[in-house]
Amino acid sequence: MPVRPAFVLAALLLLAAAPTAAADSYETVTVDPTGTVAADGTVTLSGTYRCLGSTGPAFVSSSIGQKSPTLRHGIGGTRAVCDGVEHRWENTGRPAPGSLEPGTAQVEATVMELRPQGGLPLPHFHAARQQGITLTQR
Repeated sequence: MPVRPAFVLAALLLLAAAPTAAADSYETVTVDPTGTVAADGTVTLSGTYRCLGSTGPAFVSSSIGQKSPTLRHGIGGTRAVCDGVEHRWENTGRPAPGSLEPGTAQVEATVMELRPQGGLPLPHFHAARQQGITLTQR
């Protein structure tokens, strides 16, 4: 039975190294329940974010999908300040003409940092959220 104690020790070490739920829940991103689409197709999405402890540049990115569950359109990016304080974000972009219209849509927002590791900037994700919204005509 020497395998069982080794397995338990390995599991305890993994649990000790894992971040706590409280730390994960402190970093958040939200999406406002309503976005806008202008007559020229420009889409505006917004919400809030909070992140902490960045060592590289951080951003709030957003994407939206409507007619197909597999097709998403990137809607801008906003520079994020990871100081532990809640901030507003707003991203604007213009996907292909006719690809989005007023009505329900699915949005994904992500707070991502480019951390320098070994001379290369690698992505580190602080928070992400997927949410259904309503696009209104502006």
